[in-house]
Amino acid sequence: MSIGKHVSLFLNYCAVERQLSENTLQAYAYDLADFRKSLPARCSLAAINTEALREYLEDMGKRGLSPGTVRRRLACLRSFFRFLDDEGKHADPFAGWRVKLPRRKRLPRALSREETSALLGLARPRRSRKASDILSTEIRLMISTGIRVGELCKIQIEDISADGSTLRIHGKGSRDRIVYVADARLQSNLQKLVALRKRMVGAKGPLLVNRNGHKLRPHSFRSTLRNFAGQAGIQRRVTPHMLRHTAATLLIESGVDIRIVQRLLGHSSIATTEIYTHVSDQALRMTLERADIISGLAA
Repeated sequence: MSIGKHVSLFLNYCAVERQLSENTLQAYAYDLADFRKSLPARCSLAAINTEALREYLEDMGKRGLSPGTVRRRLACLRSFFRFLDDEGKHADPFAGWRVKLPRRKRLPRALSREETSALLGLARPRRSRKASDILSTEIRLMISTGIRVGELCKIQIEDISADGSTLRIHGKGSRDRIVYVADARLQSNLQKLVALRKRMVGAKGPLLVNRNGHKLRPHSFRSTLRNFAGQAGIQRRVTPHMLRHTAATLLIESGVDIRIVQRLLGHSSIATTEIYTHVSDQALRMTLERADIISGLAA
């Protein structure tokens, strides 16, 4: 059996048994395709050993890939060869090899309060523009709840409560959770959107669709958001994940307990959420520097 067929079996296993998200499956397929390009022509599965992995690691270094990308691709390969080992197809070449790569902690990129206000100001619903109304709801929903763009696209009509105050979110790793909408206007917008979709397709189906009526895709929302942010006067590139980071940062800075933020974001570990406390500390430092009370009192 060719390497390509083994990759297909692995991706099918990830989709059916592990129920990984579409985005994760696409990333796995891309990473495995990159690894296969690095192999000699007509390389057999049996020829892939620890030395081949070391050569691939060296190749990624020569191409100047970031440590984060290198770690992700090696993690993908670990999963792939562990699957093959469990299936009795190929011995795991990672066995006994411990790779130590530098890990740089990055603070999440969130929008400033001024940028958030500009985005929300432009995203006010307009009676004459239904498409703008729906985009407004999508943006406000992401900023108020911190859901991922993949989770946004998965929302079904039946996931919204009758009053628009709660949503069932289908998270990573098949972990569902409930998120709450506190803003009365957003609740009303969700109710109207649900009513509109029910008139179009009935009680079941995707809540959010593209201009062709198909289920909204992350890349489509990503592109629309980028253009919308430009219209709002935001100079830097805005991504959906920045809206998630913005939601978490604003909640932490408002004094919301970190465990509540963890539950809202759907983090399995509190350690993942704790990075936002560093953002909060940074905001505190900047506020104190602006105040500079000693300089103000000095004669």
